[in-house]
Amino acid sequence: MPRDAAALAAGYAEGSLSPVDVVAEIQQVIEAREPELNALAVRDDVEDTLRQAQAAAQRWATGRPLGPLDGVPVTLKENLARAGVLMTAGCAGATPVVPDVDSPVARRCREAGLIVLGSTVMPDWGMLSSGVSSQHGITRSPLDPTWTTGGSSSGAGAAAAGGYGPLHVGTDIGGSIRLPGTWLGLATLKPSAGRIPLHAPYLGRAAGPMARTARDCALLMAVLSGPDPVDWTSLPREEIDWSDARPHVRGLRVALWTEAGYGVEADPEVVAAVEAAAGRLADAGAQVEPVRPWLTQDLLEGVNRFWQARSWADFSRLTPDAQGRVLPFIADWVSGARDLTGTEVMDAYHCFAEVQARTCAAWAAAGDPDLLLSPVAPGVAFPAEQPMPYPDDGRGMWHINYTMPWNMTGQPAGTAAVGLTVEGKPLGVQVVGRSFDDLGVLRGMSALHQPPLG
Repeated sequence: MPRDAAALAAGYAEGSLSPVDVVAEIQQVIEAREPELNALAVRDDVEDTLRQAQAAAQRWATGRPLGPLDGVPVTLKENLARAGVLMTAGCAGATPVVPDVDSPVARRCREAGLIVLGSTVMPDWGMLSSGVSSQHGITRSPLDPTWTTGGSSSGAGAAAAGGYGPLHVGTDIGGSIRLPGTWLGLATLKPSAGRIPLHAPYLGRAAGPMARTARDCALLMAVLSGPDPVDWTSLPREEIDWSDARPHVRGLRVALWTEAGYGVEADPEVVAAVEAAAGRLADAGAQVEPVRPWLTQDLLEGVNRFWQARSWADFSRLTPDAQGRVLPFIADWVSGARDLTGTEVMDAYHCFAEVQARTCAAWAAAGDPDLLLSPVAPGVAFPAEQPMPYPDDGRGMWHINYTMPWNMTGQPAGTAAVGLTVEGKPLGVQVVGRSFDDLGVLRGMSALHQPPLG
């Protein structure tokens, strides 16, 4: 059975594939792999998904599909609200919520005929770059169960790499879509701020596609993008031909950023993989120029401090019993904000604007390139039981040094798999584009993506 959404959609259209058979086979994969992978917070009723598949098959048979992806399976991260479906924020201490309306993402999937197979897990409040959760336990890599999936879109990443259908939607506030991308060998996109409307917009937050190919990411963008009155930050309607995500390299001006200048510097193998990817673009006719670091450690510490304060507000409202159920690593992390003054919190908040200002200035100083290539993270997949890549000595957020700036500027940033380490772990490259040029990023990803998946 084809694994990518493009092949499924083509098979449905020509009648060589049936949504019923596809969903049934994927449900068998989930049945076999879920006990080990632990990707799903909620698994939707299997018989109901088969009924939806039958309805999609009937629509295709009568020439009335709801859209090109009618009958294609999808999963949604558990913080993307679905009416009547429990949301736990991945935290055993938080009070679960059952929304009474769909988020824009869930509504658009339903209206396009996609079949939601379940809600994927996340770590406590989405504040870990791993699959460790007090509510759900440990989510493991389908490539090797001893490896992390990355996070916070941990379940979405595991589902994508594990064969739970071709399309998955994660969310990203500092790297949570892209980090699973690099550690699982996926194609993922954090789109431009406001490109995909959210039911709970917040500074830096974005929802985006996670898949095995850049083309599939583009197909899902065609469903999810566009303005929505629920999200006051959503972008105006723009005519984008998402089907035109084919590689386009010749004549591009590409910035190459490998030395972060703050946080943890990238491992030599990671740097070599990014430089090799840049070399491939240069060989295909792109002009590649290196750029120097522009951000400093104090800004990363300020961003971390504000996030601590935000999560401390949630934690401090819990009862002592509920606080005891929060993941100890998170409880310790949020406690760092216990004694912050209002002035200190506001100083931390101002670091977001400073990151944005310096990053935009650095982009302009680089000559307004078409794309920028960098590592996604300093290192590769770490043990599944570990909450963060660098969990000690206050370095919890030091690995988001390459990803976080683009959440602040709102620029689109994706991941493409470009190789394996000598240990056989996936290596990814981050592809960043100009503001609002999501299609350009997808084209860059298409030119580079070489997935290690079967």
